[in-house]
Amino acid sequence: MRADHIAVVGAAETTDLGKTPHISQLGMHADAALNALADAGLTIHDIDGVATAGERPTDIAHYLGIVPRWVDGTSVGGCSFMLHVRHAAAAIAAGLCTTVLITHAESGRSRVGTGRGGGGNRSSLPAQFEAPFGSMGPPTMFTIPVLRYMKDHGLTHEQLANVAVVQREWAGMNPRATFQDPITVDDVLDSRMIAYPFHLLECCLVTDGGGALILTAGERADDFAQPPVYVLGHGESVETPMVSQMEDFSSSRAFKVAGTDAFASSGITHADVDHLMVYDAFAHLPLYGLEDLGFCERGEAGDFVWEGNTRPGGSLPMNTNGGGLSYMHSGMYGMYALQESVRQMRGTAAAQVPGAEVSVALGVGGMFAASGCVVFTNQRPD
Repeated sequence: MRADHIAVVGAAETTDLGKTPHISQLGMHADAALNALADAGLTIHDIDGVATAGERPTDIAHYLGIVPRWVDGTSVGGCSFMLHVRHAAAAIAAGLCTTVLITHAESGRSRVGTGRGGGGNRSSLPAQFEAPFGSMGPPTMFTIPVLRYMKDHGLTHEQLANVAVVQREWAGMNPRATFQDPITVDDVLDSRMIAYPFHLLECCLVTDGGGALILTAGERADDFAQPPVYVLGHGESVETPMVSQMEDFSSSRAFKVAGTDAFASSGITHADVDHLMVYDAFAHLPLYGLEDLGFCERGEAGDFVWEGNTRPGGSLPMNTNGGGLSYMHSGMYGMYALQESVRQMRGTAAAQVPGAEVSVALGVGGMFAASGCVVFTNQRPD
């Protein structure tokens, strides 16, 4: 069996998104998992592979009563779930397991049952070599690359703000989005400054929520309740845990490597892509994604979005759930990007792209530390 003959047969988010102080983080994992199982028409006993980040896969398996033959606890930030999809596809193709559950949940707003202490890891590289100079994590760390990008390529504050404006247009079509009211470029620029050049509306939400995916062999896909979504290609990479050590502040090497491998393994070209999800913890990330994936030349992404190409009715619909800026964001947004890609391929998205057959989901981990990219299709692979 080839790794590209793997299908997503179950996909669901937690019942509630936004603010859920009544449920712990582990409880949200379970809620998402059970919703995905119901979506696929499966039970816990059908699962023999578990992958997660944030929580340990041992905790998830024990809590849900799963007896796994394969586990993956890869945790490289918000793109971890893209890597889980890739690893699960390889594991199923290799016969290590048959049906994999990938879960994510985070009590990002309510902080219920997160098990997080204060102080962070003081021995980490960023803590030793960046924090003493005042760079204390997002959003301050992300200002370093975007300011260089603005200087090198002439990106304006208006163009940066417009990313949030366009994604709010998509969110306005999504009843589950946290923010749905339309905004203007002036609204974004008038919102409170968080860390120059980021205004409040250019920064991601902080919410509670989670999601889960179920993958199995494509040859079994017709046995399930939902139309199969095939994993056509994938890629992954890392660059550096320290923003200050990026090879090029105006480009992500990890984006380039993961994206190049995903396109090569899927056999697609840019013209084949009908739908795009780019992790958007802050407004500059979709611009980097457009360029590092090759949809735009260097320095052209701001104009590309400004001209309406990524908005509803545009040539490349992007972040159609509203993204981390308007839909929701619980610290590790990659799962929600994957969920929206699956919905688009199923034809069930709130803001459905007509006739979409290929979707690309690109994730970031940390402040450009890592990346994962997955290509989905609703067409059965040859």
